[in-house]
Amino acid sequence: MSDIISKLFSISGKTAMVTGGANGIGLMIARGLVEAGVKTYIVGRNVTKGENAAAELAKLGQCTFIPGDLSSLAGIEAVVAELSAKESKLDILVNNAGLLTLQTLEEVDEAGWDGPVNINMKAPFFLIQKLLPLLRASGTYDDPARVINIGSAGGIENAPIEYYSYIASKAGLHHLTRGLAKYLAPDNINVVSIAPGVFPSDIGYEPPIEVHNAIIASIPRQRLGTEDDIVGAVIYLASRAGAFITASMLPVDGGKIYG
Repeated sequence: MSDIISKLFSISGKTAMVTGGANGIGLMIARGLVEAGVKTYIVGRNVTKGENAAAELAKLGQCTFIPGDLSSLAGIEAVVAELSAKESKLDILVNNAGLLTLQTLEEVDEAGWDGPVNINMKAPFFLIQKLLPLLRASGTYDDPARVINIGSAGGIENAPIEYYSYIASKAGLHHLTRGLAKYLAPDNINVVSIAPGVFPSDIGYEPPIEVHNAIIASIPRQRLGTEDDIVGAVIYLASRAGAFITASMLPVDGGKIYG
């Protein structure tokens, strides 16, 4: 690795936590961080899946699973307590855990609304709040701590399917990112968001082939996102190359995908 590449993009030796890190985009991000030399904690509700994912990632570097339910403040506080017992600082927090419910306007009920809002917007806020001591302990003038919120392209543009609470919560997360970034900049904490487009994921929804083909056709790059796409964005924002970037939202969607 050349000196300039190492200087700008190396994140080796840092400590990170990735919520929802046992599957989908979260697992992609966690794997990339581990391979980049980052001591990585992944958080999830499914203990078996989480422990298996951490065991696989531990073959590549340092990875530990923390079980936790982020849908409640008590669950969030339990995760923070476990991490705080293990670490005195946190360099990178990736708020990736997400929930999507597919309900038509007429079908949306309170549970279908509250579930995604609690996981997608409430949980990131309170995780940041409760982890402030560890983030402040990490951040310096030249190398701030990083909070990377994983939003969604659906939080920017109209989506082709009905998932109202999801798009509202992701749009809220993007805006929350900007507000927190302004407040936390003096503490040497950068807060940014990534808006992924369509990536292979196991969210429990497999669209019919005609819908899948229509999605691909709507993406200017004519393909789904890959692991390298999302990992590259995270490493950029977490490294020296991204040290002057805060309050920003980075679309990783292959071009405008929704109209």
